[in-house]
Amino acid sequence: MNKSYLYRPMLYFVLTFLITFVLWFAGAYVSFQEGNEGLYMLFMLPGLMAPFIISVAMIFTSKNTDIKKDFVNRLIHFNLVQPKMIPVFILLMPLSVLVSICLSFPMGGSVLQFQYAEGFSFSAGSVPVLLVLLLAATFEELGWRGYAFDSLQSRYTYFTAAIVFSILWSFWHFPLLFVKDSYQYEILHQNIWFAVNFFVSIIPMGVIISWVCIKNGKSVLAAILFHFIINISQEMLAISQTTKCIETVVLMVVAFCIVMMDKKLFFSKKHFNRHKKLLSNNKNYVAQSKRHVTQQG
Repeated sequence: MNKSYLYRPMLYFVLTFLITFVLWFAGAYVSFQEGNEGLYMLFMLPGLMAPFIISVAMIFTSKNTDIKKDFVNRLIHFNLVQPKMIPVFILLMPLSVLVSICLSFPMGGSVLQFQYAEGFSFSAGSVPVLLVLLLAATFEELGWRGYAFDSLQSRYTYFTAAIVFSILWSFWHFPLLFVKDSYQYEILHQNIWFAVNFFVSIIPMGVIISWVCIKNGKSVLAAILFHFIINISQEMLAISQTTKCIETVVLMVVAFCIVMMDKKLFFSKKHFNRHKKLLSNNKNYVAQSKRHVTQQG
């Protein structure tokens, strides 16, 4: 976090939600138009890129050299990734999936869930699903870790920032419920509670990704890699939606354990005290300017 820069989280999230929702709801409409179904990706992909584009715009119009360099460094320097964290990248999500499958057995879950899935659980028109999973991980993390999370952690503890971010990130996916053949659309029409579980599961997942990113020097590459592994882990095996509900509980337990083991990191207030001072000084400056204008009038 650049402590000399005054972040603007409200502006960032308002712009991100507004642009994404307009594009994705337009894409949802087109996805149901007979003969034009494939064109909906022309709206979906720009909506997916919106967090990244807005992050870049806000960073490079900030007139702050340090924050620009910080963003580029976190994007290109893979040496920020800590070797001891690599097993977490590779194993955490696959193991969570395997544990969830095992826990599903007493509830009637099938052992066949250990088989590789015959195909992906959703369609993306003419765009290969694997590419969509990669693009989703890349552009989301470029945006969320490029500016969004930093803007929140400049004002709150890492714990509060992670929770607020995860809730907002979850809600950001809302328009996908209305896009024909999307994963969210498919599970909504299977059972509304499966859709609810999807949105709930994003919250502990967001906390875990935030922790992984912070522990690796806020490396954007680390966040992208871990996010992509999450996406692949969710699609690789033939797990049922009921098991995915169990997986949400498993992820909540994992997130809770991470927070408890790293309480000093999550609840420290040192990193945003400077920002609070800058914010206070800025408000005082604005108030003084208004008084000056009033007096001159």
